[in-house]
Amino acid sequence: MARYTGPKTKKARSFGEAIYGPDRSFDKRKYGPGQHGNNRRRKQSSNYSMQLKEKQKAKYTYGVLERQFRNLFEEANKKSGVTGEILLQYLEARLDNTVFRLGIAPTRSAARQLVSHKHILVNGILTNVPSMKLKPGDVVSVRNKSKHLEVIENALKNARANKWGWLEWNAQRGEGTMLAYPEREKIPENINEQLIVELYSK
Repeated sequence: MARYTGPKTKKARSFGEAIYGPDRSFDKRKYGPGQHGNNRRRKQSSNYSMQLKEKQKAKYTYGVLERQFRNLFEEANKKSGVTGEILLQYLEARLDNTVFRLGIAPTRSAARQLVSHKHILVNGILTNVPSMKLKPGDVVSVRNKSKHLEVIENALKNARANKWGWLEWNAQRGEGTMLAYPEREKIPENINEQLIVELYSK
């Protein structure tokens, strides 16, 4: 499936945020990309421009394609509650994002690769679908023959166990459990979901 494989620092600079995690190159140049760099005169953004930028930022942050993102929004819109918050909860509940949050992989793209290459189990069943949406009570673990992969061992060494309140990591058993959908204030991503709702509501 198609994914963005271009320069990540350049994309982060276009949003003005390190959306892919800590980035030394981004820290050195926090202005927009382009040959004129920080000297370019910026026009005032229209409402549509800000809404579109926020949607694009969410898509690139979570590694979701346009059709997937639209489908998630429509599903969230059908639920009772705050649509924008439910949309972010659905993005957080994706299997690749959960593998990343649990600390099994250092980045979301690495987590997506682990799932695609059949290293991850959900409730004891092997799955290779990164977009799989988890439910509270679902258990995520690493396949036995994959536990000694260097990328997984290094990631778990540097991970802070149970960093996120909606996930629980059992280091002895090497598995994580999704306890609940996260509340909006606990989701760390700097995304204005209301702008996304306004964009799709036109």
